[in-house]
Amino acid sequence: MTGKILFLLKGYPRLSETFIAQEIKALEDRGLPIEIWSLRFPTDKYRHPVHDEIKAKVTYLPEYLYQEPGRVWRGLLRAARLPGFGRALWQWLKDLARDPTPNRGRRFGQACVLVAEMPAETIRLHAHFLHTPAAVAYYAHLMAGTPWSCSAHAKDIWTSPAWDKREKLASLDWLVTCTASGHAHLQGLVADPQKVALVYHGLDFTRFPPPPACAPRAGPVEILSVGRLVEKKGYPTLLDALAMLPKDSDWRLTHIGGGPLDGALKAQAEKLGIADRIQWLGALPQEQVLAAYRRSDLFVLAAQIAADGDRDGLPNVLMEAQSQRLACIATDISGIPELIRDGETGRLVPPENATALSAAIQSLIVDPVRRQKLADAGFTRLHAHFAMDAGINDLERRFRADLAQ
Repeated sequence: MTGKILFLLKGYPRLSETFIAQEIKALEDRGLPIEIWSLRFPTDKYRHPVHDEIKAKVTYLPEYLYQEPGRVWRGLLRAARLPGFGRALWQWLKDLARDPTPNRGRRFGQACVLVAEMPAETIRLHAHFLHTPAAVAYYAHLMAGTPWSCSAHAKDIWTSPAWDKREKLASLDWLVTCTASGHAHLQGLVADPQKVALVYHGLDFTRFPPPPACAPRAGPVEILSVGRLVEKKGYPTLLDALAMLPKDSDWRLTHIGGGPLDGALKAQAEKLGIADRIQWLGALPQEQVLAAYRRSDLFVLAAQIAADGDRDGLPNVLMEAQSQRLACIATDISGIPELIRDGETGRLVPPENATALSAAIQSLIVDPVRRQKLADAGFTRLHAHFAMDAGINDLERRFRADLAQ
């Protein structure tokens, strides 16, 4: 087998992007020759075990061009000799006129370094996310002629301008995305809808095996939520909902994840008088997150659409929770209803509706039998429809087509 497939990521490794790491590891296990090229250095305190299992070489492009001027200059000189450089420069100037940001400038410089340094045997560039990583892949493709493709997810779909998405979709060979809503949106922007495929990334059940049998727990109902502390996760609504629960309702909340709203949310919990019932654990590695699922009774994610249009796709944490036989309460946005069927495999409520969320939480706090039925049904449907292998099979077929040429 000859050739290299370069995965372009915004940052690597990232705790919040386990689904990308599990995909790379699974494709490696099937013998695909992958390298990772990251636009940013890691910032998380921890790593997941899967990151240590990935064998792919990792190269970091200049995160900020001024930090590596010699490397950027050498990349520009080499890229300028390529037959497609003029076309790429013209495209970038058009893009910069429509999006005059430092970020847009960095992407062109990173693309120059990429085409100057990537292995001669590179046969495909594959960007995870349709915004910044795809911009680097797009400009590199125009310069060097290397085929490119993309996996689109959530924020990149809903916050990128339509002109940007249309032009990238016209240029790439194919794109996969992981929710039906994102799939329909992107198909509407491309002349050939067959370019865009719905491919769930699913869950790796070897990393999330069924929980061990345990006796019913006494004491308060343990509620868990895992997610970054950002607007689209809806944590202010969750805190309001918890404060609305009856005073004699016996519960505790554990939150895992970090983010810019940390201070504001802790202050909100204090103001609502529920801070003593909440444990904020920050970002944790996968094995500690798994342990938290297994000691919890109920999982809640109050996802919403942020003011800038950002939203979740199909959050992996819901699949992870269901894999541990946890009843889940979530909101009926984006791809979440594709996983959770209200009243059958979990509960769904409207986003930003603390009253409805509080009622759903209380109904499952007081009814452990119902909680268990939803948990069991969610576990069964997850294993039937959201295993990782189907998505990996699709991606392997696409990448092997390159290697066969």
